[in-house]
Amino acid sequence: MSQATSSPNQTDQTDQIDQTDATDLDDIVAESDTGARTPHNWFSAKVLWFVPLLWSIYQLWIASPLPFTLGIGVWNDTQTRAIHLGFAVFLAFVAFPAFRTSPRHHIPLTTWITAIVGAVASSYLAWNYVDVAARTGLPNTLDLAMAGIGILLLMEAARRSLGFPLMGVAIFFLAYVFFGSWDGLPEMVQWKGASFNKAMSHLMLTTEGVFGVALGVSSGFVFLFVLFGALLNQAGAGNYFLQLAFAALGHLRGGPAKAAVIASAATGLISGSAIANVVTTGTFTIPLMRKVGFSPAKAGAVEVSSSINGVLTPPVMGAVAFLMTEYVGISYVEVVKTAIVPAAISYMALVYIVHLEALKMGMKGSSRMHPVKFMLGAIFIVATSIVIGGGTLWLAGQVVTLANTLIGPMATPVLVVGLLIAYVAAVKYAAGRPDLETSIESMLHLPPARTILKTGLHYLLPILLLMYLLMIERKSPGLSAFWSSMFMLLILLTQDPLKAFFRKQGSVSAAFSHGVAQTVEGMIIGARNMVGLAAAMGLAGIIVGAVTLTGIGQVMAEFVEFLSGGNLLAMLFFVALISIVLGMGLPTTANYIVVSSLMAGVVVELGAQNGLIVPLVAVHMFCFYFGIMADVTPPVGLASFAAAAISKGDPLRTGFQAFFYSIRTALLPFLFIFNTDLLLIDVGPVQAIVVFITALIAMLLFAAGTMGYFQTRSRLWESAALIFCAFILFRPDFFLNQIADEFETRPATEVFALAEAAPENSALRVRLTGENLEGDMVDARYLLPLGAAGADGAGRLATGAGIEFRDEDGQLYVDNMTFGGPAEQLKIDFDWQVVEVEVEADRPPQEIFYLPALLILGAVFAIQRRRKAKTEPEEALA
Repeated sequence: MSQATSSPNQTDQTDQIDQTDATDLDDIVAESDTGARTPHNWFSAKVLWFVPLLWSIYQLWIASPLPFTLGIGVWNDTQTRAIHLGFAVFLAFVAFPAFRTSPRHHIPLTTWITAIVGAVASSYLAWNYVDVAARTGLPNTLDLAMAGIGILLLMEAARRSLGFPLMGVAIFFLAYVFFGSWDGLPEMVQWKGASFNKAMSHLMLTTEGVFGVALGVSSGFVFLFVLFGALLNQAGAGNYFLQLAFAALGHLRGGPAKAAVIASAATGLISGSAIANVVTTGTFTIPLMRKVGFSPAKAGAVEVSSSINGVLTPPVMGAVAFLMTEYVGISYVEVVKTAIVPAAISYMALVYIVHLEALKMGMKGSSRMHPVKFMLGAIFIVATSIVIGGGTLWLAGQVVTLANTLIGPMATPVLVVGLLIAYVAAVKYAAGRPDLETSIESMLHLPPARTILKTGLHYLLPILLLMYLLMIERKSPGLSAFWSSMFMLLILLTQDPLKAFFRKQGSVSAAFSHGVAQTVEGMIIGARNMVGLAAAMGLAGIIVGAVTLTGIGQVMAEFVEFLSGGNLLAMLFFVALISIVLGMGLPTTANYIVVSSLMAGVVVELGAQNGLIVPLVAVHMFCFYFGIMADVTPPVGLASFAAAAISKGDPLRTGFQAFFYSIRTALLPFLFIFNTDLLLIDVGPVQAIVVFITALIAMLLFAAGTMGYFQTRSRLWESAALIFCAFILFRPDFFLNQIADEFETRPATEVFALAEAAPENSALRVRLTGENLEGDMVDARYLLPLGAAGADGAGRLATGAGIEFRDEDGQLYVDNMTFGGPAEQLKIDFDWQVVEVEVEADRPPQEIFYLPALLILGAVFAIQRRRKAKTEPEEALA
């Protein structure tokens, strides 16, 4: 690879870059992800080796068909969650020291005692489930004692593995559970308080608290995906993606920074941890960014921004993807579909930001590719990759269908053999080339990207298998991750022996022994990466349980609604502020759980009252996007500290710079609340392509406006014009709504006729008014899904929305609703009146406002082009 070089007016910084202290980096990752304790005692070391390995084996066991096939180790969801938490609590105590001054190289006796007691208390339901269930509501003394001890030690486990903030939030909610009737509290937040028996039963002996949805997702889905990512990285995929990105982009202007963005995106596919992403890729990218002229703060900030965006990247999304499926009630595929466009344009905008930063600093590259050609090329590569990947998955689906038709029950074994043959062929192909090195020096002289691509094609097979099982076969996330992880175990065990065999170099048995060691190490790393996350999920259950027990969520929501004055945009700002403030102490997943539990429903209701129907998944994505700022927001952002340790820069300056780079990430949530097309909700394939291209151009213009550089350095009005163009492209309907109503109203009596005439897979927009359970009057719009076309209007409403209306003297009222149906989930109540029906108005297409945006953009482009020709006559290099 021909490495990009700094401009002549910049000093060569190669000699100024200190070698990264591997011990410091290991400590950062250990303290945040895997645990900082490395005992020298043989027994303690073996425990820290064996227990995580056993945890991984347990999770693979319960995810496999074997328990039901053999009738051994069959547990229900509550029992598996309890055992899962027991492993996490035990490892949190033995792997994470209590304080910074606590011993790192031996485990005190008190820690052994608390670890064992914590594990027993946490897994108590697993061994006593039948007895506890038999006396539901009437716990005995042992039940209560175990529940109380379990909560206390769970909070301590979370403090050790995640820090005090999450524990502090849990203590706050627990205090409210017990002392909510205190006269010193404002009257609006007071409640009667709960007894110890009631609180412990709710929080620890049912699925309303600790053993609720969050811990179920951790046990059923997240662990397997984290394990899959750890195994894939252990096999060498992380280094493969990194070097592939460098070979493709390193020769461009600011190449190492662009490669860092792409490598972090690839790593984000297999990792849910921004900090691990920073250390994995940043160890190589940050020194090379410094070499070409980036300051320590900017080099670290690029890596941090790239890595936190990795959490946005499907399929893992920092565990939030799986939580959304449970909280929102949609399939995992739908969650991935909503996440893919924002994640893609956010990453491509970051590449552009890096390019603009390089231009501002006068960097040069060895490639003469024009910036516009570079971005068009990047779009083409992304589009081509999507088409090839999607086409491969579709073709695989067709092959499977054909095989099932032709050979029936033999199809699965034949296809498995075909996959294994493809794997062996890919390894043989890779064996014809040297293995990739893992050093900064090797990054300076990489072979062409196509050569590197050939060395790791077998790493793509398990990823394709995972995508195929999820997207085509529509298997559950847990089962998909299980089979993909089993394939990864096979790769780890066999890739080295196969290479030794094909190269006829070295001992096959020695290579197999190395593969076994790598496999065990990957399983241990995967389990230890889950300790903090599982503890966070359990502790978040306490918070959610306290909210459901006390009703404080409704009170807080009403308070925020009061502060916002009923304005949806103001409320969104408050929700974003809450997320950012909590993000200074809570990890991403816990932040998402807390904020979405408290605020998601209120935002949907307030939107309905303002005439804007906001899909619940859009609000959850909003909470998630601001939740990821947890790892970048000063003064706590651990990802910034990790990057600063590599760059030898100031963590706070790194964090603030990363926050500035991440403004585009903070913009997107507001946009997809008001323009749900960005989430591909009810969008067809052609429209999806148009949405993606338009949103990408808009995001690039926003980046140029905020960076103060387009063709050349921008004047203030030019930056403002670019941001204005971006807004028009993102929300052309805003201006159209000022001159033409989006909907026209029809009388309530037409509801059945309109429902009957509506097309397939559509919904009816109605305005309802009535009194809710709290005695407040509601006047809001709702989208009622309709059943299959061909039935009458009443029938389509009943089957689609689960709602029936009655006619009283020409007025329609809600007469009946299906329990758990869409109408009930929208919190519609009986006897509410249908005020009117709203249908789309006949008005000009919103795309007409693209024209003035393009004219403004053209003017700015021409002005800057002319000014650049006078001040910078030589053509810029990318």
